Amino acid sequence: LGSLPKEEVEDNTDANMEGALIARDRVGVQDFVLLDSHTKNLIYTYIGTLLVSVNPYKELDIYTVTQMQLYRGVNFFELPPHLYAIADNAYRVMCSEYNNHFILISGESGAGKTEASKKILQYYAVTCPTTEQLQIVRDRLLLSNPVLEAFGNAKTLRNDNSSRFGKYMDIQFDFKGAPVGGHILSYLIEKSRVVHQNHGERNFHIFYQLLEGGDKDLLCWLGLERNPQKYAYLIQGRCAKVFSINDKNDWKIVRKAFSIIDFTEKDLEHLFGIVASVLHLGNIQFEEDSNGHAIIRNGTQIKWISKLLGVHLSILQEALTHRKIEARSEEVLSPLNVDLAFYARDAVAKAIYGRTFTWLVNKINGSLANKDSTRKTVIGLLDIYGFEVLDTNSFEQFCINYCNEKLQQLLIEMTLKAEQEEYELEGIEWEPIPYFNNKIICDLVEQKHKGIISILDEECLRPGEATDLSFLEKLEEKVGDHAHFVTRKLADQKTRKSIDWVDFRLLHYAGEVTYCAVGFLEKNNDLLYRNLKEVLCNSKNGIIRDCFLLSELDNRRRPETVATQFKNSLMSLIEILMSKEPSYVRCIKPNENKEPGKFDDFLIRHQVKYLGLMEHLRVRRAGFAYRRKYELFLQRYKSLCPATWPHWHGPAAEGVERLIKHLGYKPEEYKLGRTKIFIRFPKTLFATEDAFEIRKHLLVSRLQAKYKGCLGKREYQKKREAAIKLEACWRGALARKEAKKRTVGCSDNQEVIITVFINGFINRKKPLCPENIEFVRLVQYKYFMKLRDHVPKNVLDKSWLRPPSILEETSEMLKKICIRNLVRKYCRGVTAERKVQLQQKVVASAVFRGKKEGYLQSINQPFVDTRLKENDINPKVLQLIQGEKIKYATPVVKYDRNGFKARERLLVLTQSSAYVVEMAKIKQKIDYATLKGISTSNLSDGIVVIHVPEDNKQKGDVILHCEHIFEVVSKLCMLANKQNLVKVVQGSLRFRIGSGKEGTMVFTVGQESQIFKAKNGQLTVQGYFKYLPFAPNLLIPSFSCPRCQPKQSLDEKQFLFLVPVLARNGKEPAG
Repeated sequence: LGSLPKEEVEDNTDANMEGALIARDRVGVQDFVLLDSHTKNLIYTYIGTLLVSVNPYKELDIYTVTQMQLYRGVNFFELPPHLYAIADNAYRVMCSEYNNHFILISGESGAGKTEASKKILQYYAVTCPTTEQLQIVRDRLLLSNPVLEAFGNAKTLRNDNSSRFGKYMDIQFDFKGAPVGGHILSYLIEKSRVVHQNHGERNFHIFYQLLEGGDKDLLCWLGLERNPQKYAYLIQGRCAKVFSINDKNDWKIVRKAFSIIDFTEKDLEHLFGIVASVLHLGNIQFEEDSNGHAIIRNGTQIKWISKLLGVHLSILQEALTHRKIEARSEEVLSPLNVDLAFYARDAVAKAIYGRTFTWLVNKINGSLANKDSTRKTVIGLLDIYGFEVLDTNSFEQFCINYCNEKLQQLLIEMTLKAEQEEYELEGIEWEPIPYFNNKIICDLVEQKHKGIISILDEECLRPGEATDLSFLEKLEEKVGDHAHFVTRKLADQKTRKSIDWVDFRLLHYAGEVTYCAVGFLEKNNDLLYRNLKEVLCNSKNGIIRDCFLLSELDNRRRPETVATQFKNSLMSLIEILMSKEPSYVRCIKPNENKEPGKFDDFLIRHQVKYLGLMEHLRVRRAGFAYRRKYELFLQRYKSLCPATWPHWHGPAAEGVERLIKHLGYKPEEYKLGRTKIFIRFPKTLFATEDAFEIRKHLLVSRLQAKYKGCLGKREYQKKREAAIKLEACWRGALARKEAKKRTVGCSDNQEVIITVFINGFINRKKPLCPENIEFVRLVQYKYFMKLRDHVPKNVLDKSWLRPPSILEETSEMLKKICIRNLVRKYCRGVTAERKVQLQQKVVASAVFRGKKEGYLQSINQPFVDTRLKENDINPKVLQLIQGEKIKYATPVVKYDRNGFKARERLLVLTQSSAYVVEMAKIKQKIDYATLKGISTSNLSDGIVVIHVPEDNKQKGDVILHCEHIFEVVSKLCMLANKQNLVKVVQGSLRFRIGSGKEGTMVFTVGQESQIFKAKNGQLTVQGYFKYLPFAPNLLIPSFSCPRCQPKQSLDEKQFLFLVPVLARNGKEPAG
């Protein structure tokens, strides 16, 4: 598997992509693991993005809120397979791409489809953003399930909560991703279950819940008893009580759901009346009179029905025992025999229950409807009956299995077939994978004029006596040569034994199913006698009146058959699903006995085969996990590449190619088709999506910053304009107030004074005259009074109060007088000792300022009178000096002229001479009168050379190293009165050794400080490198000798001064 590159790229767009991939690699991706892993409670696995689910037949602790939060917002495959991953992936893609999705849950009856749809619904209810208003919608979405299950689910041989109707629910989301509404479509409720159940099965749950959980008053009002054995419609399966079903508790949940879904008390009264009337209908018994006509002798049940449905008793009784026949312009009542009366009774029960269920779905839709007309995205949940193979398969199983064939065809069209065709169209290299396409079976059932449904409708509608056997004969005649159809007559000798004379067999994608043709025509017609329909149309029960409209009586056209209605609604459903992005959940039943932990290998292999899971697996592993049109891919991810952001002006294919190169896709990770990009590995896409999320937040932050800045600027401008206007108005108000006060309160004398000052202001720039003298005097007075408090306090204070223009000359004179006065005060306060020190500093400044490194740091260090007192000097030396007064003495290091050996000495300065002293000896005396010069370097070393004349008394120039070089040189030049003889040299200096010989001293830099004689015989002063405190990565030179203090770091100014010096000497500073 490939991964994206780690290197940094512009804008940090993919900075976290590699890290995201590494994190995913640590998570095991279970892709079609062994199905027997359900023994460890691992019931989910993936084939690509298709989820395979095994029914565990027990409660597992994997559906908690914690688990929901764990899978929320996590990319697919990052966590182990789970139903929540499918739900979250569909939700996130819907929110990011603003397209519609559906989740198709398929499998056999009892494989766990209904539970899966409920878990998905619960996941959205918990994890989606919500408000108090949206909470109501969320609760209604959740609680619509118990209501629909009560009226549409029943216990069958294979499942204690089998859906006996198809349900497609659209969950509507707003642009924020919050659920705001929903819509439910129902398909072919099994009405025949109302009047007949096979052995081991029950009627719909609502009947048992009402009897078990309804309070006594309600049952009394409905005329019911708690014992279900009293009702003929509830005892045919002989299992009214089921251990695994708690009808009483389920009744409480249904009652709570009714209150939240917004059912009124009147609605519930009518609804329960209908449920009770169905039970009463089942208990009506017909007897034969002397003419062979059906009559009702016991009228108790029909009275309850009359009361609950709000119909006239005698009219209802007549409708149940007679049939109205129209002959030209006449209507004739024809009595029914007992068999036809029972048929009419059952037809009424089925019609009432079927239409009431439709009304119930519409009522729930009304409560879920969102009145907001803004665009919404939807996620559809399809929970429809699974493939059924019973001991006796009738019309209902035929429709159910036809529905499953269509869904299987949809899966083939949208995955296996569509995917392989797409690769060929896009020019992607592909080796076709064979699979079974069940279109041939769908055509056998639904083809116009030739399909089984068309033949069935033709038999139902043709004049004459049509029977189930004639229908079977027509099938043999028209589709007998079809490879997937067989009857006893058409079968071979071996197969004929397992098919009855009234049966036909279809070879479905899920296997062979034998159908009993008995009852096909009757159930397909589903006719309700006209007079019974008239009775129901005039009912006072609001629900019945809504279900049976009077307009139906005026329509003389024969209604569509049940099979045709079902086929059309199925076609409509397929169109809805084809317009949405699919996600698939394939449910597998591990055994027939609903036992946890038991794994029937034969049953599993059969389901894996007919569900096409192996073909799907081969296609997915050989194919690509993601594909998108170039325009859509570029539109979504163009912000990840600077070349494509914000607009790409070339062809979309070139833009995508530039984008994926920038992201670092490897060749094995993608293919470019004619109109689409194909990405092989999900983790490549997820890494791209992670980078997009990071980039999106960055772009949003920039937009927010710009927008907030714009709002802030706009707000500031508004406030500024308002403040200016307010200030102007306020100043105007104050001015008017002042003007009014002046006008009202001024006396004649005050007016004269004001006039005089106004004239003075106007003429203030003229020479002094009667017009401006008063004004000028006032200005002078105010200025001088203010100046009194702002006079400078010392000579360093350069501030001075700015004068008005007429006093500028006077102000300048006062400023000079003030400064002179301050200087005089300062000079009088200077002591004789301080004066001498300042004179020495002046000399030092004249000699070293701007010439020698380290001078600036020495300014604030006062010179001392002497570094050694007289008692520190040997008395013999004092005698040899002949009583001259010592002016200054300091320890120095002298370097011999031959060999340059360092020797500790004292430098003693008197009024007339300088002495270099060793212990009790005077090594050299230098008269100031004969002094030729003093030399030192421009660097921060302590070397000084005293130049002497060439005569027999002097041995040569004196080379000294002084710790306080500025102090020593300043005192020496002042005592000798030869400041102009001091030279500050750069790089090197020459000195006299004696008897006409000269030497050279060179200043260099190195890794350590030392003074030594070089191989060329020159005296070399070498400094060392040190880190700058203001630039730790920059090395600077510093110098010292054995007698110096610890080496000091130079500051920035010193270093900047030193660099050109080193450069001039051919030395390049490190760093």
